[in-house]
Amino acid sequence: MEQKLNISYLKTLQQQEVDGAALYQEIARLTKNESEQKTLLDISKEELKHAAVFEKYTGYKLKPHRFRLFCYTLAACILGYTFVIKLLERGEDMAIAAYEKEITQIPELKQVLDEEEIHEQKLLDMLDEERLHYVGDMVLGMNDALVELTGALAGYTLAMQNTHVIAMAGLITGISATLSMAASGYLASREAGQKDAVKSASYTGIAYLVTVALLILPYLLLPSNGYLWALGITLLIAIAIIACFNFYISIAKGRPFRRNFLVMAGISIGVAAISFVVGLVVKNVLGIDL
Repeated sequence: MEQKLNISYLKTLQQQEVDGAALYQEIARLTKNESEQKTLLDISKEELKHAAVFEKYTGYKLKPHRFRLFCYTLAACILGYTFVIKLLERGEDMAIAAYEKEITQIPELKQVLDEEEIHEQKLLDMLDEERLHYVGDMVLGMNDALVELTGALAGYTLAMQNTHVIAMAGLITGISATLSMAASGYLASREAGQKDAVKSASYTGIAYLVTVALLILPYLLLPSNGYLWALGITLLIAIAIIACFNFYISIAKGRPFRRNFLVMAGISIGVAAISFVVGLVVKNVLGIDL
């Protein structure tokens, strides 16, 4: 018995291709590299051809989803076009591959899949975004901030038991550590003979400072006696930062998400737990009551 075409699902695939074509055009407009522009515009045309294949079966002529296109373009400006392109391509591959297992009535589907694989290879050959060269610097800054500041805040929480005092101590620690981290990164890069030592140190320092600000935020917002709640929220923020960053890296750099996430989360939470106990011991031994 011949399987009936799922028009609704085909429309979803068609919309993805239409959106992809529009996004590649928009990213081509944003990039200054002429070779990259040509590659992106060529892929955009092929995405429109794929959309036309599905249009034959759906009978609908679709336009780009403007809000989705705006969100993707904004993400490309903030997170980089490499991340957005790879995320979009992965979604298309998964959708079409899943549909291929269920249906054989679309003879053009194999060609669409083959061309999608060619797209991926072209993109891998093309993508050389500057910010991805500094992922190591961002990881260094963010990871150090997560480990050092979650540990420091956990220790301060039991020793001081006042969110405002803890926030003050955390800010002093965080800003000092940011400057120290950026300076050390600059000296290390310069010693290694890197011409981009300033930029490398900037990425490290910015990643550190942003992480510090997010971790201290609960202590600034909660009342003075809500220090345990503040610590709990800070730990959740730390886990969220680790999850988001590792998701970004897993897409942009093709690295495994689960293993890297568990390692970073385990280290940060482990240091925080040890520091929490240290803070309790120090408070009781020294008999300090703030």
